[in-house]
Amino acid sequence: MADRPDATDVTMPEVIDRRRLHDGPRISLDRLTVRAGDGQIVRDVVRHPGAVVILPLTGDSRVILIRNARVAIGCVLLELPAGTLEPPEEPRACAARELTEETGYSAGRLERLCGFYSAPGFCDEYLHVFVAENLSAGAMDPDAGESLAPVAVELDEAVRMCLDGRIEDGKTIAVLLAYRCMSGQGGSA
Repeated sequence: MADRPDATDVTMPEVIDRRRLHDGPRISLDRLTVRAGDGQIVRDVVRHPGAVVILPLTGDSRVILIRNARVAIGCVLLELPAGTLEPPEEPRACAARELTEETGYSAGRLERLCGFYSAPGFCDEYLHVFVAENLSAGAMDPDAGESLAPVAVELDEAVRMCLDGRIEDGKTIAVLLAYRCMSGQGGSA
């Protein structure tokens, strides 16, 4: 994780009570009671082991996205491959595993790009982002219950899709735009 900004003018509220409401296979839910000024507030917080997002790039300026059926919202989204860490799994190993499971590709080169919290207002999930290059095609091996289909899209077109609403997945938008900025490719988006 990156160095955090100086927060000398911000006080972290004191947690005065913590209760586990739910323990699930992927997430847990805690209810925190926090001292706020002269009173107290209650916050429900989703606990998550962290995840990876992979930006698979082909040698011909294409990105491998996946069509992913998302039950929580009842529709199919166009996304970058991603997946949850299985502690004590290291993020790089998770990225290699998820890339193969969700796209069938393996990477000859897997480099860290950045990382970020997905929704820190209610969740502690941290996303580790990797760029995958020198791809070799193979067989997909999706998890039970996953309905996925890989699709290759020109990188410039994928960026345009983020900006015009055809890509609606937050992590995919963040990673594609971060890559575009960090790689120094102004592009034609």
